[in-house]
Amino acid sequence: MQLPILCNVGMNWQERQEILSAVSRRFATMTPYLTEQTRRVWAAAEAAAIGPHGITMVAEATGLSRTTISKAQQECEEASGAPEERQRRPGGGRKPLIEVDPTLLEDLDRLIDPATRGDPESPLRWTCKSTYHLAEALQQQGHAISQPSVYRWLTLLGYSLQSNRKTQEGADHPDRDAQFQFIYRQVKRFQRQRQPVISVDTKKKENVGNFAQGGQEWEPQGQPRRVKTHDFRAKGEPKVSPYGIYDLTQDEGWVNVGISHDTAQFAVAGIRGWWQKLGRERYPLAEQLLITADAGGSNGYRTRLWKVELQKLADELRLTISVCHFPPGTSKWNKIEHRLFSFISKNWRGRPLDSLATVVNLISHTKTNTGLYVEASLDYGTYEKGIKVSAQEMDQLNLKRDSFHGEWNYSLTPR
Repeated sequence: MQLPILCNVGMNWQERQEILSAVSRRFATMTPYLTEQTRRVWAAAEAAAIGPHGITMVAEATGLSRTTISKAQQECEEASGAPEERQRRPGGGRKPLIEVDPTLLEDLDRLIDPATRGDPESPLRWTCKSTYHLAEALQQQGHAISQPSVYRWLTLLGYSLQSNRKTQEGADHPDRDAQFQFIYRQVKRFQRQRQPVISVDTKKKENVGNFAQGGQEWEPQGQPRRVKTHDFRAKGEPKVSPYGIYDLTQDEGWVNVGISHDTAQFAVAGIRGWWQKLGRERYPLAEQLLITADAGGSNGYRTRLWKVELQKLADELRLTISVCHFPPGTSKWNKIEHRLFSFISKNWRGRPLDSLATVVNLISHTKTNTGLYVEASLDYGTYEKGIKVSAQEMDQLNLKRDSFHGEWNYSLTPR
């Protein structure tokens, strides 16, 4: 394709500057409307119109490569008919990293998880595997790759940022599932008979004071809540033990907030408080009470004091108290964990528990869209640790063990 020549090599300096300025202005005006292909063709046409040294002048005015303009002129001369829809010829453009560097993905995979990829000497075996560290380690191995490219390749390879997942429960008891079924049948039987069924447990102990609390809360931008940099309690700062009682039928919770030790006496005191505040009103005709509890802790199945205190409660309330413990290592299946405690944690996320009143108020204002209702009370009682229960005291209990795992399933009738 022949284009008219507007200038010759004999132009003076002023004429050359005027041409450069005109080409630069036209390029700035046209750029938003040009594709990669039409930009090359336009530059080739401008260079041909200028004549000798046109490629050099257009390259200087536009910033395009001389090679790009030269090849575009050749494309125009060889073109026949309508232009192709492709912006580049087949095989054009930068090659993918994995073609230029075939060992890149293998080395990246080995860095991600050296323990399972057989590379105990990996430079990132004991280091946080951020994309910045991965890019740096790959560069040290001779790979030309940047942090954004590492992120992009990890995504394409199916990797994603993930947290640890708690799934390993240890050795399962052979009757684990059978005990779950037993608890399920007991709960349904009590509910059909309109008898109360509660799930109990102690929530994680919390420091009371201006300590950091996990989670986030809306605050004015740039004005986060200022808290202590450490979690060490000063003298006089209390620590609370929230003992929860969750009514499976009513979808109600009661939390006894203790400031003493988490003992069996404290646990039964929480159940007593629930009955006095909520249970007695909800179940005026109750003759029995079913408690589902974890296998350990203050309400563990091996704790003698737990049974002694329950016997006292049964005598006091004139109720037969039945208990079903979850098998060891399965506490997360206890209903109170995900129907009460999880919502309490959400309600006070990002809020320092700076006083006992704050703890009680945040718990008692916990609600859900499905109707969860929660009350809380502060327990000023003192509960001593290390109280021993003799075999003689155990013999005095009206304790009846079930034929199926009597250590987990038993009842106490009033004396």
